[in-house]
Amino acid sequence: MNLRVKQKIPLKIKRMGINGEGIGFFKKTLVFVPGALKGEDVFCQITAVKRNFAEARLLEINKVSKFRVEPACDIYEACGGCQIMHLRYDKQLDFKADLLRQALKKYQPASFEEYDIRPTLGMPEPRYYRGKLQFQTRSFKGKVQAGLYAEGSHRLVAIKECLVQDQTTQAIIIQVADLLTKHQIPIYDERKIQGVRTVMVRRARETGQVQLIFVTSRQVNLTGLIKELVAEFPAIVTVALNHHKSKSSEIYGEKTEIIWGQESIRESVLGYEFDLSPRAFYQLNPEQTEVLYGEAVKALDLDGSEHLIDAYCGVGTIGFAFAGKVQSVRGMDIIPEAIEDAKKNAARLGFENTYYEAGKAEEIIPKWYAQGYRADALVVDPPRTGLDDRLLETILKYQPAKMVYVSCNVSTLARDLVKLAKVYKVDYIQSVDMFPHTARTEAVVKLVRRS
Repeated sequence: MNLRVKQKIPLKIKRMGINGEGIGFFKKTLVFVPGALKGEDVFCQITAVKRNFAEARLLEINKVSKFRVEPACDIYEACGGCQIMHLRYDKQLDFKADLLRQALKKYQPASFEEYDIRPTLGMPEPRYYRGKLQFQTRSFKGKVQAGLYAEGSHRLVAIKECLVQDQTTQAIIIQVADLLTKHQIPIYDERKIQGVRTVMVRRARETGQVQLIFVTSRQVNLTGLIKELVAEFPAIVTVALNHHKSKSSEIYGEKTEIIWGQESIRESVLGYEFDLSPRAFYQLNPEQTEVLYGEAVKALDLDGSEHLIDAYCGVGTIGFAFAGKVQSVRGMDIIPEAIEDAKKNAARLGFENTYYEAGKAEEIIPKWYAQGYRADALVVDPPRTGLDDRLLETILKYQPAKMVYVSCNVSTLARDLVKLAKVYKVDYIQSVDMFPHTARTEAVVKLVRRS
């Protein structure tokens, strides 16, 4: 490789990579340049040289893309939470469909060239869409700050205004930081490992109800803080404490307790209401969740005779969209609190054809089949790591006739389709922009078992 660190080179950007960076070739070597756009001629400096590629820092743009825009965020580059805010929004949507094509080309599931990849469904107003925030806390010169780590570091970037975060949750976290300072609440430090380390704030779009989780490595007294906070923000109905004493990078520890208010907040999607306990998973973008789940319903194409499994069911949200259209819905999740929410939500909604069980799908589904249960349809909405290998084997063994895969990671989706495409035909992939201004997208895949 003819490149070295600190070397400055001109580069033509040929395409954009899966993390939103520009990609060009220098003497046949791939060079990744964050901040550069397809079609631009740039001048950059090499920051790292790897075996098959190099990374570079953008210094100057000699030919500017006509789709480049000025990011409206003052801390866009420092924060790193968004990667493509400098790309015009309609072109962001094109990029996200291309992300799917890149991932499929890399993993090459059967007949991937023929897949129908539909245009990405975007938002009319792609700002202030995140209904949930998880900010780290640090004490700096006696004052508590809340924000995100700069990309690839543990340097906290304090955030006072975020253009993708729900404005009420943003206002609450600013006040939380001020009250943590005022009440001298111990704040986590990586050397001392004690105190509040993370604060989660989630707001329901439908009801406006808000819940908080304080993640702490030691017992803290939040009584005074909570009293002042809820007086200023009466929409807060739940405050929980999560105990996380280990040094791991996991956001939460195992134990969560409600220390003030009610157990859950109420949200709504596709016309049905459900409750969310603090640790239960729900999509970050409530507005686009309507679109995403609507596409999942459309893709499964039910006739009413089916018995459906909702793997990774959370509090039951996707399954409820199908419950009135099938013979039965069965779901599982590894978070017991989510399963309890699902049971309560189903009962309150009047569904008598649902069943939920805490545990791993790859263990529960074989148990159900051993008991004589058979599924005609399957919905999976896994975490970014994709389908567990054992669950994938379970699906290929039992082969429900209809399947919908809801994915938040194009790479693990493409990887999983390598095996699934041996048994299922990929009818189409519908990209949904759940995360405007970031290099992430969500996808709904319609799969039909081959005859």
